[in-house]
Amino acid sequence: MAPKPAMRVGVALLSLGVAGYAVFAYGFLPLGSIVHPDMRATFETYSLGIYAHIFASALALALGPFQFWAGLRSRRPALHRWMGRLYLGLGVLVGGLAGLFMAWHAFGGLVSQLGFGALALAWLYTGLRAYLAIRAGDISAHRRWMVRNFALTFAAVTLRLWLPASFATGIPFELAYPAIAWLCWVPNLAWAEWRLRLPMQRAGAD
Repeated sequence: MAPKPAMRVGVALLSLGVAGYAVFAYGFLPLGSIVHPDMRATFETYSLGIYAHIFASALALALGPFQFWAGLRSRRPALHRWMGRLYLGLGVLVGGLAGLFMAWHAFGGLVSQLGFGALALAWLYTGLRAYLAIRAGDISAHRRWMVRNFALTFAAVTLRLWLPASFATGIPFELAYPAIAWLCWVPNLAWAEWRLRLPMQRAGAD
């Protein structure tokens, strides 16, 4: 069952908004100026890693929603393929590897490091499975793996929803951030898996 048009539009707007914010914040502002003071030194020490992760992930976030646009796939298949190559080859691969590196320097200790490290590994793995599926000509499997992969890409958005929510509730940042390292992507992936299994569940009930 495909998401409703309003949901697709909402996902696209949130994705483009966060991607644009990331490009502006990390392209035009001093590095570390918008993050928690305790994270600033890490960003400055590993600037290459953070820049690679941010800009590659922003590319994936900006391209991802359009890869699910049926009209683009049917009317401009060559454009769909080239956007897919950029999404997986630059966005996910570079962003995931840089994210995996930065995960081990994440604020919040081992819980944060494991959360962001698992996210990076899952992002790379689902991207690889999507690539292998399309190379094998299995379009159905490719689409399923892309749904899972973009759910993980969307963690860049949900992370930025959880952060202000934690501030509003008054939870100390050092307590909230390790939880957000998991909350930003595990529910996304669970929701994607539920959506993928829903047609099979309905077919079994008939």
